[in-house]
Formats: sequence, structure tokens, C-alpha cells
Amino acid sequence: MIKNIIFDFGDVFINLDKQIIFREMEKFGGELTLTPELLQLNNQYEVGKITSDEFLSGLAEVYPQASKEQIKNIWNGMLLDFPEERLQFIEKISQEGNYRTFLLSNTNALHIEHVEKIMGTEKYHRFQNSFEKFYLSHEINLRKPNAEIYQFVLDQNNLVAEETFFIDDTKENTDAATELGIHCWNMQVGKETILELNSKL
Repeated sequence: MIKNIIFDFGDVFINLDKQIIFREMEKFGGELTLTPELLQLNNQYEVGKITSDEFLSGLAEVYPQASKEQIKNIWNGMLLDFPEERLQFIEKISQEGNYRTFLLSNTNALHIEHVEKIMGTEKYHRFQNSFEKFYLSHEINLRKPNAEIYQFVLDQNNLVAEETFFIDDTKENTDAATELGIHCWNMQVGKETILELNSKL
């Protein structure tokens, strides 16, 4: 019996344009692929090992034709809209009280600051308040798909893996959680939405 639900954030609640950085940075001499250098920089930033300024400086070295402000705008440009029906959906689940709800997101300080700006403080706080705990990778210094992050959430909240359901749009992340015994839904962006959750439980 499912008692707990862990939700991803990007493309589950807020829509993303993950390819924007490659499209836009190509104008500044960037490549259309995620190089090992960029991957390492992003991963360090997502677990809070480097500051926002250090991250932007690192990108500025990779893309010297772009200013830090241009890089920041492109980086935040991947964050799109947050449909109201998705917010109302998670609020309803929270209010009904049939499940303990948690958010678990690979994210960073620049994005969270921008998300609050996009949504507005009131709407963002409504979203936060729909979860018992709000876990952001850069705050807990762990990121998906490492097994430690899932175990951390289970241990911190005395959750039983077999009683827990996890939703994420990245198969690598749901595969890792499945190995711990967590039930998962690898949501297909563009084909499925979080509003279909009840049929997946």
C-alpha cells in the first residue's frame, strides 16, 4: 500500500526547455552537446559545492564571448510556466491527507530564485506548503540518481521504500530509486502529465 509520494519538480510541475542553453550558447561559440567539463560544473553546482558566481564564472570560461549576465539569462531561460492546474492538483492531494508528500529536485540557487520570481512569492509558498519536506539538491548536497539521496529521504522521514511512490521524468532517476524498492513512475513529458497520477498509483 502506497503511503508516501515523492515528486520531482522540473517537467513534472514546472515546464522546462532543457535544450535552450545549447541553442542559445551556440551563438557564443558553444557546442550542442553536454561536454564532460560542463557536466562536472553543473553537477558541482547542483550539490552546492560551488557558488552561483563560481558557476557563472565557470561557464564564462567555456563561453568567453558571452557576458555573465547573458549566461545567467540563458540559464534561467530553461524555466518556463507552472500551470495552475498542477498547483491545484498537488494542493488537493496535500489537503486530502491520504499520502505524505515530498519534493525531491536536482536544482540550484539561481533556478530556485528565478522560479519564485516566475511564480510569484505567494504561489511559490503555496507550492512549498503542499509538501511535508521540500528537498533541493543544492541544499542537501546530494543529487539524483545517486542512491544516497533516496536513502536520505527515506531515513530522514522513516519511510518504507515499498510504501513509497516516486515520480520523475528522467529514467535514470527512477531506475535508481527502483533498485531501493521504491515504486516509480517515469513520466513521459509531452505524453503524460502529473494529473494522471491517480491512475499510476
